Amino acid sequence: MTTKTIRLDNPQEALELLGEQDAELRRMERDFGVQIFLRQDLESSELTLEIKGGSTRVEKAVRRLRDRLSMLRHSQERRERAAPAGLTPVSVSLPALEEGIYRSAFDKIIRPRTPNQHKYVEGIMKHDLVFGVGPAGTGKTFLAVACALRALESRQVHKIILSRPVVEAGEKLGFLPGDLLEKVNPYLKPLYDAFYTLLGPDRFRLWRDTEVLEIVPLAYMRGRTFDDAFIVLDEAQNTTPEQMKMFLTRMGEGSKIVVTGDVTQTDLGAHVASGLVRVIDILQGVEGVAFHRLTEDDVVRHPLVKRIIRAYGAHEKK
Repeated sequence: MTTKTIRLDNPQEALELLGEQDAELRRMERDFGVQIFLRQDLESSELTLEIKGGSTRVEKAVRRLRDRLSMLRHSQERRERAAPAGLTPVSVSLPALEEGIYRSAFDKIIRPRTPNQHKYVEGIMKHDLVFGVGPAGTGKTFLAVACALRALESRQVHKIILSRPVVEAGEKLGFLPGDLLEKVNPYLKPLYDAFYTLLGPDRFRLWRDTEVLEIVPLAYMRGRTFDDAFIVLDEAQNTTPEQMKMFLTRMGEGSKIVVTGDVTQTDLGAHVASGLVRVIDILQGVEGVAFHRLTEDDVVRHPLVKRIIRAYGAHEKK
């Protein structure tokens, strides 16, 4: 595996090279068989393109990028010389959140729909560790996945890590057929569904097979550290306090974690504490950590789901 970098002078060059919604970048990745990432140094704000792949493929991609960059800079110099004195070219900003989080493979714009969802998404954008807590259907996992894809395609991260606690119900994993991924597949299917909806099945399978998207059962994360990754832990109410601590300490440099769960739907035994419930008390007030609570008012599924949640809530109060 060979890695080459190209330094960029400003965000405008990145936008010109990557194309609208990174269309040009994706085309070059397909044409040359490489991975191209946009990186920004947190201290200097310097932008660089990082090209990874086989040495021959990387060299060809670098030559193409440098040729295009040279043409862009030459064109920019001509525009600046032709501009009236005292005027500077207008810079182009990245897409605002109001325009949507992500455009799906089926050309659907994904947006938060409720005020709470807006705060949740803004929290994910601003913080490196975010907890989204609320009932089923509030979009906590789907919006986290959309934010993960936005971060990946804008080259803020290199990969996406998906994890869920595997809580066995009736059958032991060892007796189920297939390899590890096939054994845990039913537990991870809800996460797959979100990526199928946003990426389409072909692109999802490609990214999964090349480990741009990595599926990691929670129990198999011990001993690993994830750098430059967007990590999503779903169904976190089914973690133990020890598992939650282990998971949170997997976070490496340049990474972001979103933890989602519903504290009212734990599948742990009656005498087993929930790691999600415990961590809410432990990390309250810690700088860099954000907690967002979603309610039945944020449910965006069938209208009947909201009424079901309210009915169960009223029954439990009795």
